[in-house]
Amino acid sequence: MDNGMEGMLDTYLFETNSLLDQLDEMLVKDEKIGDFSSDDVNEIFRIMHTIKGSSAMMEFGPLASIAHHIEDLFFYIRDKGIDSLDPEHKKELFNLMFRSEDSLRSQVEKVENGEALDTDMDSFASEINQFLKKISGAASDEPEAAAPDAGGAQGAAPDSLTAAGNLPADDTAVCYLHIFLDEGIGMENLRAFMIINSMKECEVDFNYYPPDMDTNPETCASIIEEGFYLAFADGEMAAKAEDLLKSQGHIRSYELIMVPEPEPAPEAPRASESAPAHAAAAPAPERKEAPQKAAPAGAPVKQNLISVNLTKLNDLMDIVGEIVITESMVTSCPELDQLNRDSYDNFMKSARQLRKLTDDLQDLAMSLRMVPISGVFQKMNRIVRDMKQKLGKDVRLTLIGEDTEVDKTIVDSIQDPIMHMVRNSMDHGIEDTADERIAAGKNPQGEIVLSATHTSNEVIISIADDGKGMNPDKLLAKAKEKGILVKPENEYTKKEALGLIMLPGFSTNQEVTEFSGRGVGMDVVKKNVESVGGVVSLTSEEGQGTTFSIKIPLTLSIMDGMKVTVGRSIFTIPIANIRQSFKITADEIIYDENGNEMVERIGGFYPIVRLHQFYSIETEVLQPEDGILIWVETSDHSFCLFVDDLIGEQQVVVKPFPAFLNCFELKNYGIGGCTILGDGNISIILDIPSLHTATLEGF
Repeated sequence: MDNGMEGMLDTYLFETNSLLDQLDEMLVKDEKIGDFSSDDVNEIFRIMHTIKGSSAMMEFGPLASIAHHIEDLFFYIRDKGIDSLDPEHKKELFNLMFRSEDSLRSQVEKVENGEALDTDMDSFASEINQFLKKISGAASDEPEAAAPDAGGAQGAAPDSLTAAGNLPADDTAVCYLHIFLDEGIGMENLRAFMIINSMKECEVDFNYYPPDMDTNPETCASIIEEGFYLAFADGEMAAKAEDLLKSQGHIRSYELIMVPEPEPAPEAPRASESAPAHAAAAPAPERKEAPQKAAPAGAPVKQNLISVNLTKLNDLMDIVGEIVITESMVTSCPELDQLNRDSYDNFMKSARQLRKLTDDLQDLAMSLRMVPISGVFQKMNRIVRDMKQKLGKDVRLTLIGEDTEVDKTIVDSIQDPIMHMVRNSMDHGIEDTADERIAAGKNPQGEIVLSATHTSNEVIISIADDGKGMNPDKLLAKAKEKGILVKPENEYTKKEALGLIMLPGFSTNQEVTEFSGRGVGMDVVKKNVESVGGVVSLTSEEGQGTTFSIKIPLTLSIMDGMKVTVGRSIFTIPIANIRQSFKITADEIIYDENGNEMVERIGGFYPIVRLHQFYSIETEVLQPEDGILIWVETSDHSFCLFVDDLIGEQQVVVKPFPAFLNCFELKNYGIGGCTILGDGNISIILDIPSLHTATLEGF
């Protein structure tokens, strides 16, 4: 595939997925009220019309076929009015549309994965046609006879052209637009169909010829030689279409041809103000050249938005990161000390201005990658809707903070964990029957609240249900039965007992169901969230419900860090994990029963991790009063790091380790990445959650 076609494919996938997301959101919203609005009927027709045209252009026949049949269905509904359907038919229509959306998505996923598309779509197309036949009351057994072709060429045979002048045979037409495309543009039949689609979206009513240009590649030759025709039933539509043509690309010329009035007796054709019929067979001198810059009345307004490949944004972030590093290297160059005072002051003045610009560039580059989390949240509506039907539970999903923005990479990574938690809340969190909820003094309808808020450097996502909640004692008993406890039951706190469901293989379900019980796969959820630097925690009250919380950084590329020294090494600690830094004396250190060092702070006791001991680094700072303690926290764990000294806070560019270091599993030793300092040295970035696991597990 050449670059041009690859670019077209990326655009097609982006637009099609966006349209399907829009369709899904619309269907879920309309099903809640049990009816389609007339605007939504028109919008669904437009979505299917667009998907049909773009899929045909890309030669994805199965996608175009499904979209075409749904378009026919909504052409009829739009014509007769949605109120012509009874409630039972509307319910069946919703189910049919959800299945149609799933079918389209499955084909799009195959395109994305480079797999072959399904070739047999006849059974599904027949199902759509049978439903159309049912609501229209048609007696014919021919599925295609149930509705007119929404493409506009109604009932015309592909090559039904009159012998006189080669004008298409259309009894309703009062005039034609005869259009010729630029030479050598390729895929002329699909280019013509795209122009037709664009004009149809502007609510221009016409028929077009050849009528099968979107499905018959052989029409390409006739369009090159003879052009294609638009037939209009009134002059007003023709004038509107003529204005719209001025904004279309790849049009070489076009001509308006009026259908002559029928004569009472045959006589020789006369010259008239309109062009004679035979003039349409070939390009004529009086054809008007299509202006390219005219702003047509009624043309769709173009948004000031463009779609950008994520790889390009990643490359931009890498370049911005290198600029930040290089700027630090320049401003910390040792040769600057040799400048006289005035020269040094002038240099630093320019350097401060440069830093301001690089900070602005960095913030702008980061903002380009930020996308609303609403796309992930809206998909949960569909999960809840499907499970409501299969489980027979009455549950509503409440979304809060959909406009919260997160890095695109993180959004893609947390979709599956959120979906899994929502499924668990539906399957095992909410009570099985409304009677159980009423007996517990609750609303018969259950509720799941999916919310997102953000602080200065992280996003907090919570999934809360008002269901049965979890009993810590039962969780401990189940864990004991499975042999996964690491200490006596009576030593587990409530939070630790609830955290057992995050362990591999833990489940409270007594039997296997279509949907996993609470706890099944939660270790995978935790692992996926931690892979993007996030943490998962949960709270639960028996009889009241359960809340899962996910804390994730806004971005993975650039972070605020505190540089510290340990011996001759420099470490960077994420600012998000630092609670406080302080100095102590030797008599402030206390010891637990195992001889481990601890320190008291604000009414709590926290273990001390000496980094020089853990990483075997030589240093002269061994006494507590000579160094500094940094109080860090992650999820529900807090501890203190003993370091030599603080260098200061700095925004750093996170660099992954080379692939050949993967075999050492550095993450297990509390190392999350590295960054390049201004002097060219490398600083190790500490991963606080894994550092706690490596140093204090079982403490």
